Amino acid sequence: MITSNPESKRFIINEAQGLLNRLEQVQPFVINMPSVTAARVPQLAQSQIDMFLSKGKEKLRQQILGFIDRNSKSRDVRPEVLQRTYSFLKLSFNALLDQLDIFADVLTQRSEQDAGIVLAGLDALAKDALAIQGSPSPEVVCYLDRGHGAAIRRARTRLPGGTLNPVAIIKVPRERMVGSGIASSLIHEVGHQGAVLLGLLNSMRLVLKQQQLKEPQATPEWASYERWISEILADFWSVAQLGIGATLGLIGVVSLPRYFVFRMNMDDPHPFPYIRVKISIAIGKALYPNPQWTALEKLWESLYPLTQTDKNTIHSIKRLESKLPAFVNLLVHHSPASLNGRKLKSLFPLEQRQAQNLRKAYRTWHSQPKLSQTARPAFAFAVIGQAKADLQISTKRESQLLMQLLKHWALKKVVSGPIA
Repeated sequence: MITSNPESKRFIINEAQGLLNRLEQVQPFVINMPSVTAARVPQLAQSQIDMFLSKGKEKLRQQILGFIDRNSKSRDVRPEVLQRTYSFLKLSFNALLDQLDIFADVLTQRSEQDAGIVLAGLDALAKDALAIQGSPSPEVVCYLDRGHGAAIRRARTRLPGGTLNPVAIIKVPRERMVGSGIASSLIHEVGHQGAVLLGLLNSMRLVLKQQQLKEPQATPEWASYERWISEILADFWSVAQLGIGATLGLIGVVSLPRYFVFRMNMDDPHPFPYIRVKISIAIGKALYPNPQWTALEKLWESLYPLTQTDKNTIHSIKRLESKLPAFVNLLVHHSPASLNGRKLKSLFPLEQRQAQNLRKAYRTWHSQPKLSQTARPAFAFAVIGQAKADLQISTKRESQLLMQLLKHWALKKVVSGPIA
């Protein structure tokens, strides 16, 4: 049993040396993650991840060496002080391993047959959807996981240990692979990153607070939109990039039993599913005027008729819908300081995404399939999403075409560099 200071010191220093030995076993991903070249994450993202982990490892290594050196020479230091310092070193080591595991989720899947190539294609889609004219965007990498919905760990947010994440990491649900609906989920998550880069959350919240002052009788409705604004902005990004395919994808995610579709949780930052789909449709109507949005709205209402809902819920929904056109108008014409006088809708290729242009592109691709490979990823998914809405493509053909395109983008990234 350790009872004296020298024995306590030797014990703790020995533990620290063991920590140092385990730290040396942490190797860069670039030397221990096998995958075919086309399945790899973008080279810049790989470099940023390895550099990030290398710097963290070296910093911790120096801290451990300093701890061993100082305390090996010291003659009189209380065991509890040594233990306190060592315990913080151990926490830092565990935080580094947590960071390693986060990136390992992304990188290990690149060695899976087919899945690795598909993920590389999704990287290209995410990067394309995040591209903001005149504003640098971080690297984006994707991985598959179980669960119903996608999620993002944004770039420049804090990882375990407090350091900032060098790249955006998007979790893609396996159950959505592979169909046009995957783009809706993926680009929704991209929208979270884009909204933060442009400072849209705070600027829109200020606008909505002002609306509450202007219309005190409608405070509950404007307060709801303010509470939901992060998720709405992400849905806006998806609709602005994909057109009606985004809303169809959203419907695929939130088609749940009635209880969940109408469940109003005032603490949830997500709009409850029934009104969330209504918001997405209203955004689509504003960006891409076309009768198809009204038809889609009637379809949604037929799937979840309000006649089977209690009066209080119906009343709340009607009040929210009464403010929906005004809310969407504020959203699409929002002009935050980051855009220097431009409106939010100006960031997106809205003319190209109009239904008639998407339909024209699909007709051309149908007769000349190779032309689809010349399109940018987000536009290609928008075209196929429109074809799905028009019932012009079977689900089997949709999956085959998208798989071909994802593999093409993965290969193109290797052969000719990032998609321009």
